[in-house]
Amino acid sequence: MLPISGIQHFAFCRRQWALIYLEDQWAENLLTAQGDILHEHAHDAGICGKRRDIITMRALRVSSSKLGVSGECDVVEFRRDRAGVPLNGYEGLWQPYPVEYKHGVSKLSDADRMQLCCQAMCLEEMLACSIPEGALFYGETRRREAVGFSDELKSKVISTVREMHEYASRGYTPKVKTGSFCRSCSLRDVCLPKLCRNPSAKAYINAELKTEEL
Repeated sequence: MLPISGIQHFAFCRRQWALIYLEDQWAENLLTAQGDILHEHAHDAGICGKRRDIITMRALRVSSSKLGVSGECDVVEFRRDRAGVPLNGYEGLWQPYPVEYKHGVSKLSDADRMQLCCQAMCLEEMLACSIPEGALFYGETRRREAVGFSDELKSKVISTVREMHEYASRGYTPKVKTGSFCRSCSLRDVCLPKLCRNPSAKAYINAELKTEEL
């Protein structure tokens, strides 16, 4: 089983994902620390609670044997709905609505949406139900962004997870591909993107020989 949280890292940078999940490398910066605090707050209100027609479960463990992933949902709201599923200890039917907490603001990239969608796909498999929508809560704006789990987004999750499993089975860490995203990466000092940009030892030697000839 691969961690669901890795999808966001993989979509952000495949090398970053490999350094964290294959080479067990990690480093904190301001952004990761703020993200940790936000997640602690999301889990702080207890395991389960009911208010009117919503049951809130926090830190809910989920997994999918089809995808080969497992992880933890920050929050899953079960909303009373005739199209929902039964829950032990509660009368009626309840529709799952996963909510993932993220630091910062909404992004153009689908990385966060893919992580949330993967959680929903795990819940669908575990509860034998359909989950059309969930939400991302961003700490900087203090607002939720509704995310529809379209067939296109689910296909992107499946192909991404498949690629992650391929990398994991090979123990493969991709070469550096630098970009503006490197500036916000907590693993910049581990990755050393500037030092790793040389394509090969042969290219480095040839460049040094040309310098000597001059």
